[in-house]
Amino acid sequence: MKTKFKGMIFDFNGVLLWDSHLHELVWSEYAEQERGTPLSAQEIEQHLHGRVNKYVLEYIQSRELSVGEALALGEEKERLYREKCLNWDGFVLSPGAREFLDYLKANNIPRTIATASEIVNLRFFFEHLNLANWFDFEQVVYDDGSFPGKPAPDIYLRAVQKIGLLPAECIVVEDAVSGIAAANAAGIGYIIGLCPVEVRQKYEQLPGVKVTVTSFEQFDRKLLVNRT
Repeated sequence: MKTKFKGMIFDFNGVLLWDSHLHELVWSEYAEQERGTPLSAQEIEQHLHGRVNKYVLEYIQSRELSVGEALALGEEKERLYREKCLNWDGFVLSPGAREFLDYLKANNIPRTIATASEIVNLRFFFEHLNLANWFDFEQVVYDDGSFPGKPAPDIYLRAVQKIGLLPAECIVVEDAVSGIAAANAAGIGYIIGLCPVEVRQKYEQLPGVKVTVTSFEQFDRKLLVNRT
């Protein structure tokens, strides 16, 4: 008999919202402005996705930043990102996400978000994507500067505490290599890599990944405890 899991934790950007290309665009423009060259594909994978703003800024500038300086620079980047979201036809939850979240809500399955986004963006997402229909804002873990970002396990350790479960009782859905490493380090019971078909084999080989999907339409709901 397969192990049944009690709760769900979602990364947000690239998982519930397929907005990775917008972050890549804004960060690459910033990198070109600061150092004369945009981010390479390898840099995007290793130093962008899943990372907090302070880390990315310090990487691009090749220097340490104070918390205040990082917050100011990061907020300017996020302002440009939010503008692009509002002018993007794809600013909706990812394929199958609404239906899956409705299922979790109907079955009273504990769930939350663990995101590298900061609070201004989180409020923006709640406002424009109606996240309060499925998530308690107070249970969401976001980058508040008080813990190390992914691939450190802290964000997922906090997330499981928020929903009152143990790491081994939870499923995490991640699209970023650094996020998968964070979930694995936190001892999450079942890690799902959400990725395009062309990189599926690579993701399946990452430590901790049990299965890969291309959208929530492929999620095996039998993995979850049925509470009805």
